[in-house]
Amino acid sequence: MTRTILSLAFDALAYGMVLFIISIGLSIMMGLVRVVNLAHGAFAMMGGYIASTLLRGAGLSYLVALPLAVAATVAVTLPLERLLYRRLYRRTDPLTQILMTIGITFVIIGTANYLLGPTLKPIPLPASLSGPLDLGFRTVPTHRLFVIACGLATALGLWLLLERTEFGIRLRASVDNSDMAESLGLRTDLIYAATFALAVGLGAFGGIVGAELLPIEPFYALRYMVTFLVVVSVGGAGSIPGALAASLLLGLIDTVGKYVAPEFGEFFFYSAVIAVVAIFPNGMLGRAQ
Repeated sequence: MTRTILSLAFDALAYGMVLFIISIGLSIMMGLVRVVNLAHGAFAMMGGYIASTLLRGAGLSYLVALPLAVAATVAVTLPLERLLYRRLYRRTDPLTQILMTIGITFVIIGTANYLLGPTLKPIPLPASLSGPLDLGFRTVPTHRLFVIACGLATALGLWLLLERTEFGIRLRASVDNSDMAESLGLRTDLIYAATFALAVGLGAFGGIVGAELLPIEPFYALRYMVTFLVVVSVGGAGSIPGALAASLLLGLIDTVGKYVAPEFGEFFFYSAVIAVVAIFPNGMLGRAQ
């Protein structure tokens, strides 16, 4: 019994960290840049597709392909920021944002299927991450431990970037009053572009390292779109601690629920979402807008 509980807890922690790494990019876009970016899952899928191509087609190592795939995803999507997303930053109409970003999602899905085929895109793991790791009292999958470490590093790095650097100060100033920030000499367009690149990079990074738990397949962006959105809603848009807490909570509930009663599917996951949002309308640690 104890062994089962530990295994469930470890799997839930790894799954929660994957949700966090991907969803925190969406949380940044929604909470700080104020754009409901429903194409975020498509950017995560794009990172996975590029990583799979570099690993299986070009024969690169995992540690080389990972940063290259993230950088390539950011490079490919930056023109979208310049031509499309920049038009949304000061618009308060969410319907326009939703329609445009859903359109981008379908374009990315169609392009990926046309160029690379409508099949599952595995991301091979190196030998150092594919086997079990002996911790002394038990063995755990090395890749799960790697995902957990990536999630913790992402949370700490983002908190330091947004709360302890000049970039974070400039970003908050641009969001709170962009006209005043520009009058003081801040290049808000560059700040927003950098924030967009950061959000896309996080999505791509999460899509790659989490591919063992959320497989990269043709309709990845649509399959997990709602999942990423509810993590942001439960945690509170723009809140790093909120996104982390929501990811861990929902990861635990989903993992345990599917183990105890797999026939119920996503019932426990979405029941928890409804309960939390009913109690905390702005998310667990979100700010009132």
